[in-house]
Amino acid sequence: MSSTWLTTRAWLLMLPLLVVMISVIGWPLIDTVGLSFTDAKLVGTEGSFVGIDNYVKMISGSNFQRTLVTTAWFAIVSVAAEMVIGVLAALLLNQQFRGRTALRALMILPWALPTVNATLWRLIYNPEYGALNAALTQLGLLEAYRSWLGEPGTALAALIVADCWKNFPLVALIALAALQAVPRDITAASLVDGAGAFARFRFVILPYLAGPLMVALVLRTIEAFKVFDIIWVMTRGGPANSTRTLSILVYQEAFSFQRAGSGASLALIVTLLVTLLAVGYAALVRKTAGSAA
Repeated sequence: MSSTWLTTRAWLLMLPLLVVMISVIGWPLIDTVGLSFTDAKLVGTEGSFVGIDNYVKMISGSNFQRTLVTTAWFAIVSVAAEMVIGVLAALLLNQQFRGRTALRALMILPWALPTVNATLWRLIYNPEYGALNAALTQLGLLEAYRSWLGEPGTALAALIVADCWKNFPLVALIALAALQAVPRDITAASLVDGAGAFARFRFVILPYLAGPLMVALVLRTIEAFKVFDIIWVMTRGGPANSTRTLSILVYQEAFSFQRAGSGASLALIVTLLVTLLAVGYAALVRKTAGSAA
């Protein structure tokens, strides 16, 4: 069978998927690009051409700049915490102990459950009957119940904790799979040589984790940068816009304020930022893989 026929057959097999992707992603994207150059409203008018005015207003506006800082802070802190907790959990679950299989299964639950996680955390943070307030007051660490999601100083931190609890299992599963590839004879040899726990992790285990952890870092950073669901369910961007991320701002601009044109331009700006992150991380992954080889 010729290579030309194999290539043709491969494209024919992929054709239905390509048609679906063009219909579901390609055309809406083109339509959004066209909409972003108009002052169209969500209902009532198609709007007129305004050029790049929407982009200039969005980028130069204080709302966008504050929201970008909030989004970056949320992504950096949550992803960093998830990476550390996920690796520690993987190292624990890689040990031999009774109940390890059950614990591995339970660890997947926060990540496998849908956005009901956000509702559960709203109940935990509830200022009147929340479990967190009850636990802290009974331990003597808190004098009175607090509205964790109602105070600008604590709302973002509370969201980061909820996001870490939901997503660290993904990092842990990736790290745990990588740990299975660490040769036991190398680990045993390091023990014989008298290497401590940190030295074994740094020089024996970490090289095997570097590639998979980079993939986890890419996935989680992109997801955290465009987070919407957990923040919308728990705070809707409040209080005082202290937890408003770029995705929340896009929703408010397009649907709450019904400015479809500026909302489309903002959505494309967010898409460009996420694309730049993905390209940068892809280059970093290739560099890491090349140095490892």
